[in-house]
Amino acid sequence: MTVTTLHDNRRNSDPHWEDRVDLACAFRWTARFGMHEGVANHFSLAVSGDGSQFLMNPNSRHFSRVRASELLLLDAHDSETMNQPDAPDETAWDIHGAIHRRAPHARCVMHVHSKYATVLATLKDPRMLPIDQNTMHFYDSVAYDDGYDGMGVGEEAERLATKLGDKTVLVLGNHGVLFAHATVAQTFDEMYYFERACKTLITAYMTGRELAVATDAVARKTAQQWRDYSELSDRHFLALKEILDEEEADYRT
Repeated sequence: MTVTTLHDNRRNSDPHWEDRVDLACAFRWTARFGMHEGVANHFSLAVSGDGSQFLMNPNSRHFSRVRASELLLLDAHDSETMNQPDAPDETAWDIHGAIHRRAPHARCVMHVHSKYATVLATLKDPRMLPIDQNTMHFYDSVAYDDGYDGMGVGEEAERLATKLGDKTVLVLGNHGVLFAHATVAQTFDEMYYFERACKTLITAYMTGRELAVATDAVARKTAQQWRDYSELSDRHFLALKEILDEEEADYRT
């Protein structure tokens, strides 16, 4: 049976199949871009109206091998989740479960320890300064947490879930970064461009020269122009899926 036929059969029987395919694509490309970390880090996608039921990667599965069919379907209110044989990673369950319970607007959540975003998270002043077009993309859309108290289990996870507010990016001090948006495509695009913005900012810091920081007015205007160009994230993600369809079509299975 061909990959296409398998995909069609599962699409017809699983109401969340296209969500699974999108999330699997995001995992594969995060690995391709080198933004993964071993078999750690986790993505989730709400599939119920209230956001409490969500898809998430299985425990210890490498991002480069994730398939649509193996994504876990979890319920943020199910207290027995970690007692089941296919239980997710504990920190993933605690952090993503808490966010999906507390922030239903955060439909898709991606948490990584990507290189440049994590470097930013280690700085005393981790602000994303508006020094170019990509850094201005995130003007007034980043929340910051400086209360790191361990790996995100239990009370730490609940605390983190309150920090996002209405922002789409949460820089986790001494930890990494978390993204939350309405769709997989939008969240992935946010993660992709934030890492590029961090790379530019960190590289600029490394020169030791004075930064040319844009005014608030210019940064705000540019951020709005990014938002007005909202179809870019869908176009980007569609292109990524087309590449995988040619080179790694098993992500759909």
